[in-house]
Amino acid sequence: MTRKTILLLAAASATLAGCNLAPKYVRPVGAVPATLPQGGVYPAAASDAPDVTKIGWRSFFTDPRLQQVIALGLDNNRDLRIAAANVLQARAQYRVQRADLVPSTTISGSGTYTNNLFGAAGASGAAAGGGTSGGGTGTGTGTGVGTGSGTGGTGASVGTGGSSNLQFYSVNAGFSAFELDLFGRVRNLSRAALEQYFASEEAQRTTRISLIAELATAWLTLASDQDQLRLSEETLKAFQQTLDLTRAQFRIGVASELEARQAETNYQSARNDIAVLKTRIAQDQNVLNLLAGTTVTADLLPNGLGTGDATIANLPTGVASDVLLRRPDVLQAEHQLIAQNANIGAARAALFPRISLTATLGTISSALSGLFAGGSFTYTGSPSIAAPLFDGGRLRGNLDYARASQQAAVSTYEKTVQTAFREVADALAQRGTIDEQVSAQAARANAASVAARLSDARYRAGVDSFLTTLDAQRTAYAAQQQLVTTRLSRGSNLVELYRSLGGGLE
Repeated sequence: MTRKTILLLAAASATLAGCNLAPKYVRPVGAVPATLPQGGVYPAAASDAPDVTKIGWRSFFTDPRLQQVIALGLDNNRDLRIAAANVLQARAQYRVQRADLVPSTTISGSGTYTNNLFGAAGASGAAAGGGTSGGGTGTGTGTGVGTGSGTGGTGASVGTGGSSNLQFYSVNAGFSAFELDLFGRVRNLSRAALEQYFASEEAQRTTRISLIAELATAWLTLASDQDQLRLSEETLKAFQQTLDLTRAQFRIGVASELEARQAETNYQSARNDIAVLKTRIAQDQNVLNLLAGTTVTADLLPNGLGTGDATIANLPTGVASDVLLRRPDVLQAEHQLIAQNANIGAARAALFPRISLTATLGTISSALSGLFAGGSFTYTGSPSIAAPLFDGGRLRGNLDYARASQQAAVSTYEKTVQTAFREVADALAQRGTIDEQVSAQAARANAASVAARLSDARYRAGVDSFLTTLDAQRTAYAAQQQLVTTRLSRGSNLVELYRSLGGGLE
């Protein structure tokens, strides 16, 4: 093969390098409304609201202990480490696939030493004669055959043989079976691997955001259960006093056994709540340790939820739903969709002929000093072409599979966007009424506490029955429990809104 032929093949490859059989990517639209829900229970959205993804988690979570717990989780959580390892794996796979775009060149050197035998066996001539004055001369050939001539008689001649050591040195560099990517098969496979790498990076970001939200929710839940435990312990003391008084009255005949048993019912219910809450608090700590990836020390644990000021009070909300397109899980689904588009291009290209080239450039000499000298260089080129003829439908099946996978990726992307829309809409719906719920529950708890005190005073004065007093105590206890639960819902709602809008990346 001549150098001119190689240059022509290279030129043809460069000319067709822009050939790409993958379908043009168009982002799916119309899966969700253009704007987030507004009006009714939904809070009003400011058009100039800043991007929530720009609010770092250290700015959003204001409690120093919670900040340290989140930092521990980001450093030690095993799910996050797995996600990071997946990114490294995807990046390595992309590098492997990308390597097919360039020839894999190798260089080799060799030396050959051989013994070549020349006339190892001599030939002899035999003659008979009686004269002593005759003489003969002979010359040996490479085949060891001697000839002789003489006068006055005949003589014999022996041809001599010999051997020589031969040496050859060579250095070669070249590539083998490099595919000339005329139809974009290799480039599309490389693009698919690149998009999978990008998708793994977005998956890591999704894991990071989810971890921050889960850590914050677990920390707030522990704080809420601590408040519930204190409330139950205080209520138990009040129920204990009521029970002691009722039993004393029963012993002197002022109160009935029914009243004493009713008082004991409230007391034992509070005892059970305390036992359950102690177990729940221990489990909350276990969850927090698992999420943090290490043991969270006591100084980082909350002392209670209080009024729920572990986060900033408000979050900006955008109007357009395209804010959801910046969520990492949505970006991950989009990268996977683009990868499936590239796979279609690779499957289409597999239906066309493949041209590969093997070429070497080297030098050869009988002496080391002669390597790389003028006239010692050699080159070879060996192109080959293979076209599918009959494969039982395998290539067509691969193309149909790639198309079906792309359709599934489109639906996955649309569902991911719809899920994101629903999560934000749900969080906004609760956000619009949660402050009113907290206010109403606080007023209800206060009213129930006052009613319980008044009912107890009226009972002691003989105005109301003991049943009314017990019912007022139970109502006050339940109202205080519900207030703590509603405060937890408010804190969890802010965390969920922060997560669903894509916060926590900085």
